[in-house]
Amino acid sequence: MIVQGSGIFVTVKRYRTTPRMAIVRPMDQQLDNILITTMNDVPGYEITSVHGEVFGLIVRARNVFSNIGAQLRTLVGGEVAGYTQLLSDSRNHAIERLRKAAAEKGGNAVVAMRFDCNEIANLMSEIAAYGTAVTIVKR
Repeated sequence: MIVQGSGIFVTVKRYRTTPRMAIVRPMDQQLDNILITTMNDVPGYEITSVHGEVFGLIVRARNVFSNIGAQLRTLVGGEVAGYTQLLSDSRNHAIERLRKAAAEKGGNAVVAMRFDCNEIANLMSEIAAYGTAVTIVKR
């Protein structure tokens, strides 16, 4: 689930737990501590170092039957719920990959985050989340 407030995105829960797997992995905890914001700075924090551009990229496609259902939906109008869910999941996955890229560069935040979406061969959706990895400290 993504919560947006004042241009800051915060991941509340990013992993599934089952009765067999109720343990939070250390990498998940580390990635939860990486702040992502669409702003160029973070109020109350100072940027102490810039690590460079980072991105999270995912390309996803629906199956043939979903594509046929979506084409039929365009005849009568309305929301194509399968594609809405696909794009929502893809955005969340791209943000997770963005967090991982920022951690690999040594950052604890990503500023100026943006999304870019494209279609490949009218079959697949590409979602890219990108921004600048930085290290921030509270003032």
